[in-house]
Amino acid sequence: MWFRNLTLFRFAESSAKSLKRLETHLEQKRLNPCGPLEFSTHGFVSPYGRDEEALVHRVGDYALLTVGREDRLLPSSVVNDELAARLKKIAEKEGRRVGSKERKRLKEDVLTDLLPRAFTKLSRTCAYLAANGGWLVLDTASRKAAEESVGELREAMGSFPAVPLAAEESPRALMTDWLIHGKLPKGLVLGDECELRDPAETGATVRCRRQDLETDEVREHLKSGKQVFQLGLVFDDRIGFTLGEDLIVRKLRFLDVVQDELGEGETESAIAELDARFALMTLELERLLENFEAWFGLPRPKDKKSA
Repeated sequence: MWFRNLTLFRFAESSAKSLKRLETHLEQKRLNPCGPLEFSTHGFVSPYGRDEEALVHRVGDYALLTVGREDRLLPSSVVNDELAARLKKIAEKEGRRVGSKERKRLKEDVLTDLLPRAFTKLSRTCAYLAANGGWLVLDTASRKAAEESVGELREAMGSFPAVPLAAEESPRALMTDWLIHGKLPKGLVLGDECELRDPAETGATVRCRRQDLETDEVREHLKSGKQVFQLGLVFDDRIGFTLGEDLIVRKLRFLDVVQDELGEGETESAIAELDARFALMTLELERLLENFEAWFGLPRPKDKKSA
C-alpha cells in the first residue's frame, strides 16, 4: 500500500483532538452503492477493502483512511445515439420535428432507461492523518481530487480546517538555486529528471528524463532564465520522488533499502501486512515532511485562540 504521490495539507493542534472520534465521524459517511438513477456516490470505505467494516487503520499517531467514489459509466455518446434513434422514430412515424422542451424530456427518459443498466466503477483515494505533526497526506497528484477528499472529511467531521501548504520560501526559487549551484540540503541529492520553464506566459519548456542534471547543457538552460518547476530528488538514499513548485510530490518510490526492511517472510494476514507497510511508510515520510517544513518554511497552523 505504498503511496505513489503526495498532496499535503496541514491542520492545527486543536483539530487533532477531534481525530480521537474519527471512526464515529466516518461511519456516518460510509460509501453507499449508486442507486438506479444516481450518477455517483461518495463516502468512506475500509482501507482493508470495500467488504471490510473498519474505516480507519491506526498505527500510533497515524490514522489511515480511504475516500471512495462510485460512478455509473454511461458515456454521452451512448445517450446521444439512443436519443437520436428516438428522434428519428418520431420523425418517421409522426412526420414532425421535436421541439427543445420535448427533446429535453426525451433525453431525461433515455437517462432513466439507461442508468440502471450502466456498469459502476469504484475509485479510491487513500490518505492518512498525523495528529502530532498536523499533516494530512493524500495519495494523489491531482489538486482537484485532493480537495474533493478533504471536502468529504470536513463534511463527515462537521468541521476540519485543514489548509493547503503556504510556503514561506519559494519552492521554485529554492529548487532553481539548488540546481544552479549544486548545493542541496543535507541528505538530499539530485535525481535524474527535471522540468525547466521560462516563467513568461508563453515561455519555452524543457523536460529532462534519465539525465545527469549537473551537466553544462542543463546549466545553459538555467543561465538563459529558465526556472525549475519540477525536480527529481533522492532523500537519504531511501526515498526517490519528483517535487513540483506546487509542493506536490509525484513519482514517489521507496528504494530497496526501505523495501528490504519489511523482510521476505510471509505475514499472518493481509491486515498484518498493511500494518507493517503503513508503519514503515509513515516513519519514512515523517522524516521527509519534517525536512520539507524546514526547507520551505511550512509552519503548522496556529489555533485561533492562541493566534
